[in-house]
Amino acid sequence: METTGGYSPKDLHFAKEARSKLIKGITKMSKAVKSTLGPMGNTVLIESASHTHGITVTKDGVTVAKSIQLLDPVENLAVQMMREAASRTAANAGDGTTTAIVLTEALVRTGIEELEDADNKTQVLRDMVSLTEDVVNNLKKRSRKVSDKKLLDVATISANNDTNVGKIIADTYTSIGKNGIVTVEKAQGSETGFETTNGLKIDRGYSSPLFINNQKKDECIMEDVHVLISDAEINNILVIENILKPIINEGKKLLIVAPCSQQVINTLAANVMKNSLKLCAIIPPSFGYKQHELMQDIALSVGATYFSEKTGDDMSIMNFEDLGRAKKIIVGRDSSIILKDDSHVNEKLIEERVAQLWDAHSITVKKVDKEFILSRIASLTGGVGVIYVGGNTDLEQKELFDRVDDAVCAVRSALEEGILPGAGLALYQEGLKLMRKNSTKKIAKAILGEALQEPLNQIQENAGIKNARVYNEKNIGLDVKTGKEGDLIEMGIIDPMKVTKQALQNAVSVAVTILSTNAIVTMARSYETK
Repeated sequence: METTGGYSPKDLHFAKEARSKLIKGITKMSKAVKSTLGPMGNTVLIESASHTHGITVTKDGVTVAKSIQLLDPVENLAVQMMREAASRTAANAGDGTTTAIVLTEALVRTGIEELEDADNKTQVLRDMVSLTEDVVNNLKKRSRKVSDKKLLDVATISANNDTNVGKIIADTYTSIGKNGIVTVEKAQGSETGFETTNGLKIDRGYSSPLFINNQKKDECIMEDVHVLISDAEINNILVIENILKPIINEGKKLLIVAPCSQQVINTLAANVMKNSLKLCAIIPPSFGYKQHELMQDIALSVGATYFSEKTGDDMSIMNFEDLGRAKKIIVGRDSSIILKDDSHVNEKLIEERVAQLWDAHSITVKKVDKEFILSRIASLTGGVGVIYVGGNTDLEQKELFDRVDDAVCAVRSALEEGILPGAGLALYQEGLKLMRKNSTKKIAKAILGEALQEPLNQIQENAGIKNARVYNEKNIGLDVKTGKEGDLIEMGIIDPMKVTKQALQNAVSVAVTILSTNAIVTMARSYETK
């Protein structure tokens, strides 16, 4: 509707009517998303103009959540809030989006009923938040560290029980170590596989093909190399004269990570070809602030002094002592690998930088920024793995890429904070404990206690199981694929503690906001919705 006289008319919705519309929106979204939960969950078919052939087929909860937009503005507000819970969970833990939505719906549905009898609604909602922290603390006590065997189980379950994908992810982490970082990229062909690097990987290759010394692989490979790090352009060879003299005179090897003019590159390349000098030059990785931070990391990893024009450094005063050292370099057309020389690195400084980066990671909200910080940590701690996801069709590749990306994040979360029994059991048992306690916060306990049992119930419902069994015993639950009961952790049915925690906390946060809402203001539409 167009504005009239400089203002935009609004529609107002109050009390029961407002909340009932919110619940309608929540129920619609939840029905679509929760059908994907668990190993026997279903796929969702989405019409999408941004994907190949206008179709997406997925079992990924956050993909389904992002695709839903409802016609009614109030119902759509509920969808947006639910999507916030899912997105926050995905950004912080990489998985658990569907669980967050199932919990949010259960909390709101139960909350609406229970709060009818509450004398002080605000206090009940506060009690829910404090009880959630108690549940999280209990889950932390139950959490177990991840063994190599359980790593495979976490990866397989997070990849929707795809054993091949689970093995690839587990093998990648085994190769690079638990402090390493795994990223996911699309492969050119149909095969899915992985590559690992135990060192720094820079997404830049040689500045000139004349630096190649291994014709078979089209790479420049050198061992025991000195490294120059700068973001200031070297536009005259005389600027680095103090560096080149000892390199040439003593037959040493040099890698230059700095922007160079074409004239300087040509001069260096000519000396490599004619005088057999061992030199190679690559331009700095990335752009803007990311480039500055990555260059600092590279300098720290090789023990070099970083000369930056951003801080007013003068390259003409650079001397041989400012160079770093690398055990080996492998420079290709598009990327370079630097293997660190531990004898030339200040481990204490690296540990301090990594600690700072983990702090930054904990307060960063955007997923892309979190991934960048993790990649920096990986380059400093020395393990980088890339999983290349293939597919016979674009649809197949997209669906598999989403699953692998979620699974990699889930494994990372499991390594950080440990694992819990899966299939919704950990939350279910915490819910039973709350329901049995007869003391203060009675209404809050009823709301939270009932909602915590919903993920387990939904997983069983998706598997076509109608089970009245109450699972009291520690870690004893049902494998919905086989129908067998037992210790879920021993059976390999597990969830990362961090994923479960984030799903619960974000669901409670959104549910409390919805339950405390008494008035809703939306833009007035020129049509009526029913």
